[in-house]
Amino acid sequence: MVSKQVRGGPEDADLARADSLAREIFSDVANKWALLIIEFLGDRTLRFSELRNEVEGISHKMLTQNLRMLERNGLVERTVYPTVPPRVEYTLTAPAQDLRETIDGLCRWTRAHLGHIESSRHRFDV
Repeated sequence: MVSKQVRGGPEDADLARADSLAREIFSDVANKWALLIIEFLGDRTLRFSELRNEVEGISHKMLTQNLRMLERNGLVERTVYPTVPPRVEYTLTAPAQDLRETIDGLCRWTRAHLGHIESSRHRFDV
């Protein structure tokens, strides 16, 4: 994926523009795996295998891809320790902690409205 050069103008934050940086960021972080990685990392520092165990159902490949994308966007910090085998740990950056507040709100909303959504899906599917 190639990103456009950012100048920091208002057009970069304009969600109405298909080529805005804001849309690119949304595309990156608004996927189920990225949201879950941010939620499960929380205030902790985890190794790859620990994080994979936390995010049930994620493949090695998807976890790797999403961690790289989150690191590229400055949301995850990756620390490599020079051991054999190398130990790698992941932690959220300050901007990701801010984003996590929004994700926590989405999780609360989901729990609060789960019954309604489940009933609506059942009525729709019948």
